[in-house]
Amino acid sequence: MNERSSKRRTKVLASREVVFASALQAFAELGFHGASMRDIANRAGMSLSNLYNHAPSKSDLLVELLKTANYNHLSETEWAVSAAGPKAVDRLEMATRAYVNYILQHPLEALVAHTELRYLDNDARKRLVIARDRLEAIFENIVQEGVRAGEFHTPYPDDVARNLLSMCAGIAEWYRPDGPMTRDQIAEQFAHYAVRLVEQH
Repeated sequence: MNERSSKRRTKVLASREVVFASALQAFAELGFHGASMRDIANRAGMSLSNLYNHAPSKSDLLVELLKTANYNHLSETEWAVSAAGPKAVDRLEMATRAYVNYILQHPLEALVAHTELRYLDNDARKRLVIARDRLEAIFENIVQEGVRAGEFHTPYPDDVARNLLSMCAGIAEWYRPDGPMTRDQIAEQFAHYAVRLVEQH
């Protein structure tokens, strides 16, 4: 690749990052239906026709945003679990902290994922649920292992993961960086909630 081609590629990648950052802001502030491609183009500082060179539709932008966010969320949670000890309670706490920390570090992505996914058609949603299902499976497996090992005593092991992740996802709707609690305090609080849900003794 010659220098001119390299510079052109760098410029295209930079423009793509601006497009997706602008789309994320628009979806978070205006909602999927409220935001238009023109809104996104204006935020990105480019013409509408140039925006269409990067993405043919709002749905494509939202899918790409959420797909990247979901897999990054999954990766960080998997890493945290792999670094935890063998006890189910330790793995549950680590998984919950990682899950919550990702939401706190990427609040716009988390908010859009929590509130705007329902506006995509079935085919688009199918492209996104793989990572989400794998995330839920991490928590389901930890809970089941904890129950089998006698660490957890919840009578509702099949419901814990879904309820816990729903509770965590709601953080995106109320979290403010200038709020009274730090990120670490919030993550620790939700790790405590997780342990209470499984009735660890």
